[in-house]
Amino acid sequence: MRLSEILNLVWVNILENKFKVLLTSLGIIVGAATIVLVIAIGQGGKLDVQEQFKNLNAGTVEVKYQPNLTAGMGGIMMGNAAPPGGGAPPSGGFAGSGGRTMGSGTGSSGSRSSSSRGSNIPVNNMFSATLSEDDVEEIALFVPNITAVSISASGSYSIEGGILEESTTATVAGVQPTYAGITNLQVLVGEFITEENIKNADKVAVLGRTLAEDTFGSVIEAYDSVISVDGRSYTVIGVLDSMGTVASGISPDSAIYIPYTTAKKYVMGRGINPSISVVARDVKYVDGVIEDIGIVLDSLHPGVTYTVSDAGTSMEAATKSANTLSLLLIAVASIVFIVGGIGIMNVMFVSIKERTREIGILKALGCSKTDILIEFLLEANLMSTFGGLLGVVVSIFLMPLMQYTGVRVEATVKGWVLALAFAIITGTVFGFYPALKAASLKPIEALNYE
Repeated sequence: MRLSEILNLVWVNILENKFKVLLTSLGIIVGAATIVLVIAIGQGGKLDVQEQFKNLNAGTVEVKYQPNLTAGMGGIMMGNAAPPGGGAPPSGGFAGSGGRTMGSGTGSSGSRSSSSRGSNIPVNNMFSATLSEDDVEEIALFVPNITAVSISASGSYSIEGGILEESTTATVAGVQPTYAGITNLQVLVGEFITEENIKNADKVAVLGRTLAEDTFGSVIEAYDSVISVDGRSYTVIGVLDSMGTVASGISPDSAIYIPYTTAKKYVMGRGINPSISVVARDVKYVDGVIEDIGIVLDSLHPGVTYTVSDAGTSMEAATKSANTLSLLLIAVASIVFIVGGIGIMNVMFVSIKERTREIGILKALGCSKTDILIEFLLEANLMSTFGGLLGVVVSIFLMPLMQYTGVRVEATVKGWVLALAFAIITGTVFGFYPALKAASLKPIEALNYE
């Protein structure tokens, strides 16, 4: 039998049982739609990760003082204090993201840093080993292969002004002029913090666009207005363009940026715990930059623990998590295809029972075992392919509804192709055995079947 004749026979059988084919394909429809949606959710997750980190150069390294506090009898012990009995403090290692620690003094220097803190340190002195502008200068001077370095600190403080009827809370960040370049902040109106502002500890502020509009009604009204931060008045010298992402743990759209010296003097005081951001000249230099920063800070602050994270590693870890979640969801969705395949197999067995005499007649007319096998296998494939195509269409209509759940979905050709591939494979795998059983029927037994 020619292939065209087999295809014609398959097509006639499918058209005569349209409703049965639709019900049989239901499992495949659900499976295909699920696969497309799962991949779309995974792709949306990846894009979210990329947007969260787009404000940071992949070569950005962030250093932060990590208090190592141990509650004692009537006091707090910090850093790598000497153990009881007067022994030397344990030597520490330098580390990167994921909990790496940087530098700890040994020998006399380690003991000296411990004894200087004592065992009964008041809580308000707990940040005595905090990073400073001097550390920024030392890093800029002694760490090679870097393009920018900046210190910043942030916290939540009450603000008043503009059209606000009562005080509200906002993130206030004390930054240096280089911070804007490191985090890719774009000024829409006015200017960013300048060196002159830093030098004079000016009471000036740069507002995120969302905060400016919520506080003053518009960007234009916000510019050159006065806003109160923690009870002190600041002149708005600039408003940022919309960013929509997080930079250094801060949402720029709803934050207030003031000079670092001003933040240290008037807002955060002795409790300030800043971080230093360093940009490597290239991603390939990140590991070396981290090591060099460790050496510099270890010489400046022996016995003190710091944590380091780099944007590239954080982005890679977040992307891997998104990929792992996508694979897990695809594995779960593939179970739906197995259920759909079992449905196809059951229907095919029933169809063979109903068409046993037809199979006998075809064999009596000279159709080979291969012809019968191809016919029934094509029927199973067409049903699953139809289900796959319909599932893709259903997923396209479902995607806009997913937006209301707050989950970001991004349709991809890869998702459509994978869904169809799963459908075709399912039809082939689960349709093969029934087709083989049909092809193996003996002509005489098939013709005599009641």
